[in-house]
Amino acid sequence: MVTARRFPLGSATTLTELEDDPHPRLALLRAREPVSWVPVLGGWLVTRRDLALRVMRDAATFTVDDPRFSTAQVVGPSMLSVEGAEHKRHRAPFTDPFRTQDVHDRFTGFVEQEAARLVEDIRPRGSAELRRAVAGPLAVAVVAESLGLVDADAEAVLSWYDAIVGAVSDITAGQPARPDGAAAFDRLRGSVEATVAAGTDASVLVAAAESERLKLPEVVANAAVLMFGGIETTEGMIANTVLHLLAHPDQLALVHADPGLVDAAVEESLRLEPAAAVVDRYATADVTIGGADVRRGDLVVVSLAGANRDPEVFEDPDSFDLRRSNSRLQLAFAHGPHFCLGAHLARLETRVCLLALLDRLPGLRLDPASPTAPRGLVFRKPPALRVRWDVPAQH
Repeated sequence: MVTARRFPLGSATTLTELEDDPHPRLALLRAREPVSWVPVLGGWLVTRRDLALRVMRDAATFTVDDPRFSTAQVVGPSMLSVEGAEHKRHRAPFTDPFRTQDVHDRFTGFVEQEAARLVEDIRPRGSAELRRAVAGPLAVAVVAESLGLVDADAEAVLSWYDAIVGAVSDITAGQPARPDGAAAFDRLRGSVEATVAAGTDASVLVAAAESERLKLPEVVANAAVLMFGGIETTEGMIANTVLHLLAHPDQLALVHADPGLVDAAVEESLRLEPAAAVVDRYATADVTIGGADVRRGDLVVVSLAGANRDPEVFEDPDSFDLRRSNSRLQLAFAHGPHFCLGAHLARLETRVCLLALLDRLPGLRLDPASPTAPRGLVFRKPPALRVRWDVPAQH
């Protein structure tokens, strides 16, 4: 094939490579084929930061509004899968509750209380797997709190989320969606309808329904999207940040000496290993970008992981450095009209969780018996994050 000859690095890229440790391959692509045809992805992969920004900013040429978009097939149209005026209509009712000040005022106390409770629960043990014990439960609790569903606790929200994610994953893999995804979505719909009927002030869903911009099925679809983003990527953010800090004792010492550096640790972790490694777009017209001739209808995958290690922007990009002055130029939350709505809340959760862990678990360190590294094609985080800490002797 002409494409294979034209893009030998992309054509030689394997799924295993992209799932396990994509960064060496992404660096090669970025330097030599910054927009490359990658057969195992069935589309183009964009790895250079300036080109990634171009794609994400130009929603008219590179759209999410395509029948192949897997999430929309499961939950229906939402802010994640429409563009232009429709996108603004779906997104607008949710914008205010997730602004920086609103997030700080509404969620700081809850997140601090929940993080402290989860860490206290494990403190006497001296060891734990932090994804399952702390990061995941915190993310689920905050999503449950933010949605304000009247008849669903964190456990119910997690079960719905797991089933809906499973159905989306099936479709992405070209298989029929498992039936429990539809059943979970029905239960979510019932809970959203009951919440809207109850008119509780605490729910962003009630405000969205009462804005009259969205019909009830659209509120349900956006609730599913908020649930998806708020659990998956936040859990990954927390796990990745803890992993990066504990794997770099010199940087951990800086945070112990100056807890104000926690924000820098969060940003640098987002840059080094974004919890969502890629975002998908579809070309609406023939376009040449980065030397590649993209055809209308082609899948264009933006590698946020690749863009975040662009040496043109980030000096020594593979190092974890809390003193880096420009880590906030990372693109972990995407860019353009589909910039992550929950970015401020995810940052708050990660910062608070990290402080709770470092404050309450003395000598926190990685478990040397269980080496770990982030994995995943789309969502990257350690499959398990086993840690140890010092438990004072009982007198």
